[in-house]
Amino acid sequence: MERRSVEVVVISDVHLGTFGCHAKELVNYLKSISPQILILNGDIIDGWQFSKRYFPTSHMQVIKEIMNLASKGTRVIYITGNHDEMLRRYSDIQFGNFQLTDKVVMEINGKMTWIFHGDVFDATTKGGAKIIAKLGGHGYDLLILINRFINWWLKLLGREKMSLSKKVKNAVKEAVAFINNFEQTAAELAIEKHYDYVICGHIHQPQKKVVETKDGKVTYLNSGDWIENLTALEYCHNEWTIYQYNAESFISTVQEYEKKLPRVDVVTNEVFMQLNTLSMPQAAAFSTIIKNPLP
Repeated sequence: MERRSVEVVVISDVHLGTFGCHAKELVNYLKSISPQILILNGDIIDGWQFSKRYFPTSHMQVIKEIMNLASKGTRVIYITGNHDEMLRRYSDIQFGNFQLTDKVVMEINGKMTWIFHGDVFDATTKGGAKIIAKLGGHGYDLLILINRFINWWLKLLGREKMSLSKKVKNAVKEAVAFINNFEQTAAELAIEKHYDYVICGHIHQPQKKVVETKDGKVTYLNSGDWIENLTALEYCHNEWTIYQYNAESFISTVQEYEKKLPRVDVVTNEVFMQLNTLSMPQAAAFSTIIKNPLP
């Protein structure tokens, strides 16, 4: 598949390491684009629910494809979110085409654009409420698993798929009010700062709309997520658009690797056998090289 040239791409809320993550679909998408700038707007790796017992090959391939884009010249900006907050202690580091930060303000074709994850507006991610939020995250993951099982049956019956999480959100007035308040708050702050665009993630709700107050107006955008919406933001030809993943447009490109890895001590044993065959001066020099490898 020939890659599409895109100026800027924003993705968020991938939640690698959870059952709900659509990693294979994201790999397909990443392999289809050639962006000048790729912005990872928080919650890419889910540190809250991360377990070494569950990190499939497809999840690792997402990371591999991001690194591949960086090696080919794409500037990758990783903005931290609440689920990958453990990275915030390393904020504002940069090496090569990769940058880690908490927020970004950039000028794109003369328009000032403010980009951050958005958890700063969410009181449930702080203090004691954070524990409840983490428990809720596990419940959300379970809901996604149940939803996949239901959709499997619906597909067999020739019925249309459904999203339980969306139905729950839409049915709960507090959830709808929270989303509306989140969008309005982000927009009002951006207007105060005289920005033209404000881009968030966090609430898993893809959006593009103009918000106007007595002090001015701003375009609010949200990149959605790769759990239920499978969306991204793309900037091309002087316009921001919401990209919606369509499985029919892709042939799966996710490779399956051999899961059985060689024993870690195989090479080590061979090294020690080699050391035993060397004279004392040779062995000392060889050990020095192993302990202090060339950069």
